[in-house]
Amino acid sequence: MIGIVIPAHNEQRYLDDCLLAAQAATVHPELGGEPVRIVVALDSCSDRSQEIVLRHAERAAPGCVIDHVSVDVRNVGVARAAGSRHLLRHGARWLAFTDADTRVAPDWLAAQLRLKVDVVCGTVAVNDWSPHREDTERLRGYFHHHYNDADGHRHIHGANLGVSAAAYLRAGGFEARICGEDVALVAALERTGARFAWSAAPRVFTSARRDAKARGGFGDTLLRYAASARAESAIAGAARI
Repeated sequence: MIGIVIPAHNEQRYLDDCLLAAQAATVHPELGGEPVRIVVALDSCSDRSQEIVLRHAERAAPGCVIDHVSVDVRNVGVARAAGSRHLLRHGARWLAFTDADTRVAPDWLAAQLRLKVDVVCGTVAVNDWSPHREDTERLRGYFHHHYNDADGHRHIHGANLGVSAAAYLRAGGFEARICGEDVALVAALERTGARFAWSAAPRVFTSARRDAKARGGFGDTLLRYAASARAESAIAGAARI
């Protein structure tokens, strides 16, 4: 069985689209009908996130089970670890991780497994830059110029990560970190000698939200990119005067 872990803290705005995309990935022909279980790790949710999960669970795609675990810690590392334990108890051989504000491609799981390694670190893309209204064009250009969306990259994103169950257990799983839990896991996996693919093949589209839930994560990276883009634009403008 293949498992997908999605941590969520009050993500009712994005969770519908996230789960629809994840379900589409579970029925890709290359998976050969292998069962897939999606677990949403609900962390301190006070909105409709659980209701959305239950609704999707009632009409899950064939061969797909959708359920949830609940924690109350406001800690993404704990949430990812709880989801992973749940899937391992159900016999998952592969753990795929994404985020509640992310939409995976239909061949996301197939692309991870196709690489035949222990760990797949994927890239992220953004197709809606509207949250950065005043910086949309500058930020889009800066991101595409500075972000390496190609094989051989060295990005680590919890929104696009896959690990074999055996490698995950050898590395000790996710640490209880409010940010950087994905980086810490990858470092632990490297120490165990796991085989890696730093690949742009598994595609995901993530939010360009400004109200990121995890400080220091991708949302904050985009805010830094936006500031750098504005600075570059100001320098270029001054040089033309």
